[in-house]
Amino acid sequence: MDIFDKINELYDKRRKVEMGGGDDKIQKQRDKGKLTARERIAYLVDEGSFVVLNPFIEHRVTDFGMDGKEVPGEGVVTGYGKVNGRPIYLFAQDFTVYGGALGEMHGKKIAAVMDLAAKNGTPFIGLNDSGGARIQEGVASLDGYGHVFYRNSIYSGVIPQISVIMGPCAGGAVYSPAITDFVIMVEKTSQMFITGPKVIETVTGEKISSEDLGGADVHNAKSGNAHFKASTEEEALDQVKRLIEYLPQNSQEFTPLLEEGDDNDFRDELTDLIPFDPIRPYDVRTVLNEVVDDGSFFEMHKDFAKNIVVGFARIKGRSVGLVCNQPKFMAGGLDIDSSDKASRFIRTCDSFNIPIITFEDVTGFFPGIKQEHGGIIRHGAKILYAYSEATVPKITVITRKAYGGAYVALNSKSIGADLVYAWPNAEIAVMGPEGAANIIFAKDIKESDQPEETRQEKIDEYREKFANPYVAAGLGMVDDVIDPRETRIKLAQSLDMLKNKKEDRPKKKHGNIPL
Repeated sequence: MDIFDKINELYDKRRKVEMGGGDDKIQKQRDKGKLTARERIAYLVDEGSFVVLNPFIEHRVTDFGMDGKEVPGEGVVTGYGKVNGRPIYLFAQDFTVYGGALGEMHGKKIAAVMDLAAKNGTPFIGLNDSGGARIQEGVASLDGYGHVFYRNSIYSGVIPQISVIMGPCAGGAVYSPAITDFVIMVEKTSQMFITGPKVIETVTGEKISSEDLGGADVHNAKSGNAHFKASTEEEALDQVKRLIEYLPQNSQEFTPLLEEGDDNDFRDELTDLIPFDPIRPYDVRTVLNEVVDDGSFFEMHKDFAKNIVVGFARIKGRSVGLVCNQPKFMAGGLDIDSSDKASRFIRTCDSFNIPIITFEDVTGFFPGIKQEHGGIIRHGAKILYAYSEATVPKITVITRKAYGGAYVALNSKSIGADLVYAWPNAEIAVMGPEGAANIIFAKDIKESDQPEETRQEKIDEYREKFANPYVAAGLGMVDDVIDPRETRIKLAQSLDMLKNKKEDRPKKKHGNIPL
């Protein structure tokens, strides 16, 4: 035997690992409309850039018939490559090998590549397709999960972490994605749940399908556990590629600045998009599309808590995070779910040095027994905490209404906004003119011979005296009242002015956000 025999042996072993569970299992995967782990990697990364790590790692279990059984690659592919020319690290679970179940060495492979990603300050992507813990390994498999969860947690806010759910993820398999920054699901073929339908039926008697229990629609619209959904695996991976473009490599860097377009920044359309009547609804997305670079708005959590809109965009090539009231739903008021949604996004932006721009048109925190008993105080406080804690550039544009505690919470000057702009029709007050007039002038209205006319007179009086942007501007709570058509210009100037902003918070272990 010479060196070439050894080299051939190497390639034979490598090919065996690359075949995963074999032709039959691969075909079953494709019959479900799913790609294999290696096909997913090939689609995601730049051609020829992927380098595999630890391909020959093996389990060491001898119980339950596992002695001598081969588990190629331990059911997971790990390594590094490039996406759009930028380095990334990743793992892709191989469902053709024991259903992608996580065992001790499977977990060790993932933990090792996560450590490399953190040391190199590089985004980490997990392509999840796993039935959960490998039962044959007992507590050793649970320990494997623990090592992954720990790294998800301590590297949170250090490097961007993106999870793509590409198959069933049950039990411990769902907690790792839940800790990461972004979760993407594929319709019809991916699910997440702690206990599956069969267990639920056994324990509670409830019957439900896997898709109705934990499918992409459920987690995007109801639970809020997922940020994006896609109709195909390719679309999900395309979303990863696009998402990375808005993010820096790590918390010590900034997102690369793209080339600026030569478009017209003065936007006449903005005067027509928001109704002058403060109670008429509109879609805030139409406003955003006139302010940000063409085609750059990338919305997150689109189907969850629709009364607030969050997402990434660019202004003059610079990546920004947008937090916007949506008057089209619940009059743009803040409730429990929208508070959670906004707070999480604000903290994500702050973790990765992405300026936050808030478009404000809010009536207040949503009233009701269900909201109060559900903890709106605690959840609403998260917004206050997140904005106050953030040290990135923070800019607010009040387009129409800003009432009460919601005005304070949505990046007001008092909780740390760098710049607050208001359109000339903006109403900034403790409450709306109608409610305020009914309280302040209750006696005058009651004693009037024409109460309805008197009420309207007092509403108009209150609006003129207090519910306008100039009172707040006179107190320094609004930096400038601007022509709506110049909003994009003002934001571009502000971002350029704030690009070197540095701000520290008191030294501490960490704050105690009201979770």
